[in-house]
Amino acid sequence: MLGSPLFLYAMVIFSWSTSWIPLTWQAMAVVPEVGVFHRFLIATPLMAFLAVRGGQGFRFEARYHLAFVGLGICLFSTNFTLFYYGSLYVASGLLAVAFATASLINILLTALKDRKRPPLFQLTASIIGLSGVGLVFLPEITAGEGGLTGLLLCITGTLFFSTGNIISQSLQKRGIGVLSAASWGMLYGAILLLVYSLIKGHDLSPALTLPYLGGLLWLAVFSSVLAFSCYLTLVGKIGAGKAGYVTIIFPIFALLISTAVEGYIWTAAAIIGVILVVCGNILMIRAK
Repeated sequence: MLGSPLFLYAMVIFSWSTSWIPLTWQAMAVVPEVGVFHRFLIATPLMAFLAVRGGQGFRFEARYHLAFVGLGICLFSTNFTLFYYGSLYVASGLLAVAFATASLINILLTALKDRKRPPLFQLTASIIGLSGVGLVFLPEITAGEGGLTGLLLCITGTLFFSTGNIISQSLQKRGIGVLSAASWGMLYGAILLLVYSLIKGHDLSPALTLPYLGGLLWLAVFSSVLAFSCYLTLVGKIGAGKAGYVTIIFPIFALLISTAVEGYIWTAAAIIGVILVVCGNILMIRAK
């Protein structure tokens, strides 16, 4: 039951649907890379504890650590930092919609890795989904308030996320436990963010406010440890493309939360765009 795809889907949807508001709180309180560093400073030992409880080892050959560094760069530092910066330009719910392209990008990157042309059906699904994202962001882009910048930051962050998916799937196929790999990836990601922040001269102190500290704990425990352990397990069970199916559901919940908390205004373009994103992902998951 706890390891079933349905349960894993539910946990990821819950964790990621509720992550975008506290993510915005963090980005507004401290420099984004510092906020992400705080997040994984807490999440790394928690993930390692779960790995130990799950009987997964931590001693691996150097060649595996190169892949762990790749996970740290793609999944546990650059990806999040770009989304934190994106949150400074657009509503939190829109971040989730941009992230919904993960299922589409996963398929395209996998085809590129395997040097195989994706089927026309999958290309069509990708075009539909990506067009939907463009429509959702259209009001912000035409308003000239940084909407295009926010979209580009989020799409680039999703590219890093999808690349990390492929690395994780490859490690699982070689018998590396998902929790062990994520622990090492989080550690390397945190180190990378720490070094970068020190070079830039950023203040590493957290903001001592309830929204920041509460949001930080939520993001570290639920949106990082719980969500990623469930999501990466899904990747290993059913593949990166189908695991990205979770991105169909949680953007809608995230937009509803954004509507209630931030006053996000639904436009006709946004509604049509969300429908296209959902349709594109459904078509992708139904593709063989």
